[in-house]
Formats: sequence, C-alpha cells, structure tokens
Amino acid sequence: MKHLFCITTTLLCLLWTSCGHKRDIFEGAELTPQHVRIERFDSAFIHVDTTNIDASVEQLYTRYPDFTPYFVSELLGLPNKDSLAAILPRFLADTTLRIAQTNRDEQQLFADISLIQKELDEGFTRIHYLFPEWPVPAVYLFVSGYVSPLYFPSDEIIGIGAEMYLGSDYPVYNQMVYNYQKITMRKECVVGDAVSAFLFRNIPYNGTQNRLLDQMIYQGKMLFLLDQVLPSEKEEQIIGYSREQWEWCTANERDIWRLMMDKRDLFKTEALVLTSYMNDGPFTSEVSQDSPGRLGAWVGWRIIESYMAHNKDVTMHQLLENTDAQSILEHSHYRP
Repeated sequence: MKHLFCITTTLLCLLWTSCGHKRDIFEGAELTPQHVRIERFDSAFIHVDTTNIDASVEQLYTRYPDFTPYFVSELLGLPNKDSLAAILPRFLADTTLRIAQTNRDEQQLFADISLIQKELDEGFTRIHYLFPEWPVPAVYLFVSGYVSPLYFPSDEIIGIGAEMYLGSDYPVYNQMVYNYQKITMRKECVVGDAVSAFLFRNIPYNGTQNRLLDQMIYQGKMLFLLDQVLPSEKEEQIIGYSREQWEWCTANERDIWRLMMDKRDLFKTEALVLTSYMNDGPFTSEVSQDSPGRLGAWVGWRIIESYMAHNKDVTMHQLLENTDAQSILEHSHYRP
C-alpha cells in the first residue's frame, strides 16, 4: 500500500498538459493493397426458392461450404440441412418478429456495399502490413433473425449480421436492446465493429496484473491500433460513442482524470470498479451519470496516444508486447 501511495502521490504532483499531435504509425510505409472478399450469403439465404426448398438448401451448402454448416449449427442451432429445410419457409415469411420485413429492409440498405468494401480493403491492407502472417479473412454478410451482429466460425471468416445494423432508430430494436446500445447499430459501424472484433480475437489481453490501469492500457492499445488501421473512421465510431458522448469526454477529460487519481482507482482490482470503467453501459457509474460507458477504455486510448506521440521510436509491435502498464503511463506524459 505504501508503494502504491507513493506512485499515486508522484502522479498527482505532475503538471499535466496536452500531449500534442497524433502519431501516424504508417507514415512512409509501403503498403501492399489487400482485397477482402465479401460474400452475400444474406441475399442467397433470403431469396431461396421455398417452392423447391430441399434443392435450394443444398445449393446454399454447395455455394458456401465454408460458412453454411457453421451458420446452421451454431447460429441457428439446427442439427442438419434437413432441419433447415423444414423451418426456412416459415422463418423467411415470419411477421410476428417482423423478420420478413427486416430482411427486405436489410436488402435495400445493403444493396450498395461499395463503401464497406473500400474501408475493409483499406483496413486489412494496414493490418497485413503489421501482421503479414495473419490471413486476410473473407467477410460473409448474413441474416439470422437478430441472433448476432458478429460471428467468427474460423480465423479466416468474419460473419456480419447485417440486420443488426439497420439504423439506431430502427423500430424493432426498441424491443431488443437498451437505448445506449443502439448507437452502433448503424451501417456506418459495420467495418469498425468487424475489424475491432478481429483484432481483439487475434491480440488477447496479456497484462501481468488485473488492475484497472492494466485493463485501461490494453484497451487503449487496441483502440489506438483500430484508429490507425481505419483512418477514415470517425473517432467516436472507433470506440462506439455518439458525437455528443465524445465531446462530453473531451470537455471533461481533466476532471475525469483528476477524479480517477483522487480515488486511486487505477490500482484497484475490484470487479465492480473494473466493470464500471471498462464494460459497455449507459454511463460510467464511478464517474458520472452524464458520462458514457467504457470511460476507462477512452482514457486508456488517450494515454496510449500520448505515449506513442512522445516515444516515436516505439513500434506498434513493441507497444503491444509491453506488459508494463505502469511504465507506459509514466512515459506517456499524459497531461489532460
């Protein structure tokens, strides 16, 4: 406790100032363009010929052999293709859960996916530069009756539940999720969500302790990396905030940090503290009911931005491999 008190006292005595310009880790890099294959499983699934259902289901398995078996067994929870053939006509015509209408809306909204294609290609070109050993995944758009926004049947496939991105004001969502969760249920958030999930899947937490600080630094690294590989993405969309939430954070950054330091929250390991700061929610209860959720991740991102701006010789790989969260904080010169 004496050691932690000394660390906290030292940090509180620092005169915090802003960290300066953001660092671009790809500046001067020679990037080899990558192409992400997008499969329209959603369209094929929605438009199966229900008058010849057995042959249509067989065609799905033949046309999408790497995705259909997982989709049927793991997402739909069905044992085999015969079970799919038995329920599919009723599923596609369902009006009770508005699945039929949702599928039509999804096809209309996602008729043009050129921007999604462009941003995925851009993102995975940068990811490939950093991690050439990783396969560039294929992306499968699917609909499943609101089962899941994202699905990873293997390291080489990303499944995107397109009906979960029909707009924050889509009526069906009112019966499904809380208001704060609707913020990212927009077509504009598809690429950020998919790439973020891909990175978290491939770069697991490697902290040596489970203090709030360690969690913040890990999340901050991942948000920094996501921001770097998706330069066209809006900053608030990187973390899943509305613009108003982002502006609240920037306006109150100094007070947020002072509160965290005064309460010595950085060094706490209690589950309630970690959950409050790091989990998604309507607000961060340890700070303010006016705040957005995941405020610890947001502050962690700001710390990493400052660290990388002040340590220009540190590579992305070195940052990810550094498990000393305390050292990163001290060398970040983070001064809101």
